[in-house]
Amino acid sequence: MPAYFICTMTVHDPETYLQYTARTPATVARHGGRFLTRGDAVATVEGPAFTERLVILEFPDRASAMAWYDDPEYQSACAFRRAASTGRMILQEGRENTKDPDPKIE
Repeated sequence: MPAYFICTMTVHDPETYLQYTARTPATVARHGGRFLTRGDAVATVEGPAFTERLVILEFPDRASAMAWYDDPEYQSACAFRRAASTGRMILQEGRENTKDPDPKIE
């Protein structure tokens, strides 16, 4: 099942952040991932305005997603992201049933 990294960040040093973005695509591709969105415009439809940068990555499965995250070349690139921004990266696995999945309210 596919797995998705949903990443939000506030960039305070764009020049340094570009050092991160220049290194990331090759590492994503090496682990079978792809960008679904990468800093594109976001429209807030409901709730407080979303003002952060948003990136969504898709990987074939959770193992591939974590292999990318743990890749030494990617972790080296992360030094630029951590120096230039604050944010979060969350991992969510997809489901086979996308028509009417269990809502999993607990």
